[in-house]
Amino acid sequence: MPHTSVPSVTTAPISLREEQSGRMRQYLATMALRTVCFVGAYFFEGWMRWTCVALAVVLPYIAVVLVNAVRPRPADTSMGPVTDHRRQLGHE
Repeated sequence: MPHTSVPSVTTAPISLREEQSGRMRQYLATMALRTVCFVGAYFFEGWMRWTCVALAVVLPYIAVVLVNAVRPRPADTSMGPVTDHRRQLGHE
């Protein structure tokens, strides 16, 4: 029987759930910064106020672009299911 390589856990891509969770945290952090900008626009005066207003207007676009920037998943066929479980466990 020919030897087939079993993929290492360290070469496995990040799970879809973890990737989505990370993108959601990034989006929420950006929207929290936008909220801080709105509050800052109320309390500051002059150029600081207009900087906060500008950031509050631009940040939603930046957040959506960053969240939708999904890392491409490799089309690696070596990550298929292992059919010979003895090989997976190290038995030859």
